[in-house]
Amino acid sequence: MLRRHFITLALPLIGAGCGATRGRGPRVAPGYESGSISCVPYARQRSGIALRGDAWEWWGEAAGRYARDRAPSRGAVLVLARTSRLRSGHLSVVTRVVSSREIRVDHANWAPWGTGARGMIARDQPVMDVSQDGDWSIVRVWYPRTDAYGTTPFPAYGFIHPRSA
Repeated sequence: MLRRHFITLALPLIGAGCGATRGRGPRVAPGYESGSISCVPYARQRSGIALRGDAWEWWGEAAGRYARDRAPSRGAVLVLARTSRLRSGHLSVVTRVVSSREIRVDHANWAPWGTGARGMIARDQPVMDVSQDGDWSIVRVWYPRTDAYGTTPFPAYGFIHPRSA
């Protein structure tokens, strides 16, 4: 009898602890939309750029097929290089150019392991060029969970545009 009462009382608490919300589906981490997708298929879907491989490989794969440069434009894919923190690199799709040093992007899977936001989609997120020459070779990316730019600067190859080379 005591066990049944414990289960009856504990089940709602267990559900709340797992991120469930009553009547509205799973709880989503602040700044993210629900989803379960990595950056590569997400960028492919959003941009129409038909490349394969890990994110960092897109830069080389795009050579001779798509226009590539260091100038952001709406719909272009920003390619971050492979690093010790980004073992596969990262891709994001430019949604708007705010200034010569700031853009907004949509991207997926931009969250550390264990945060509950892995695989989720973040929309209209700021990215800042922090390179010395203003050439988008080093960027800092907004981190919705802290509502601030991340502290790590990431090397970037540049932008792949959804038009022929």
